[in-house]
Amino acid sequence: MTDYPQVATDERPMLEQFLDFHRAAVLRALDGLTDEQAAQHLLPATELTVGGIVKHLAAMEDLWFSHKLLDAPSAEPWRSAPFDEDPDWEFHSAAADSVAVLRELYVEACDTSRRITARIDSLDALAARASFGEQLVSMRWIYLHMIEETAQHRGHLDLLLDALRQK
Repeated sequence: MTDYPQVATDERPMLEQFLDFHRAAVLRALDGLTDEQAAQHLLPATELTVGGIVKHLAAMEDLWFSHKLLDAPSAEPWRSAPFDEDPDWEFHSAAADSVAVLRELYVEACDTSRRITARIDSLDALAARASFGEQLVSMRWIYLHMIEETAQHRGHLDLLLDALRQK
């Protein structure tokens, strides 16, 4: 288990620790799940699945750290995904993926993000690709956004896992 982030450290290590703390919780959500459980629609008000959330978070790692920050081409499976036909492809296609594949996809995406950020010295470095129209966001902004994104979906995972335990 990833330790709780240090309470007194510099900004960058704190951002990295908080993101890794939430990333580890996402991976723990897969522990002990069968492929069927990861693909199961557990709550009537949403089509979210554990697998879909994990695959979505892997896609967001690639989008923000590789595609936006570096302007690198998206990795597979994102590069060839039919997002024009299905904007929520990662959520929907996850039902066909095993827990092992979803875990590997997420671990690989997070490792790639860590390698990318390790090469950039400043949190003030601007992304190479614009977001939200023509705005270039900083690496600091990307870290904060990914903490927000990952923590939000971590909460969704908690609700889905609670529903699974009730079955």
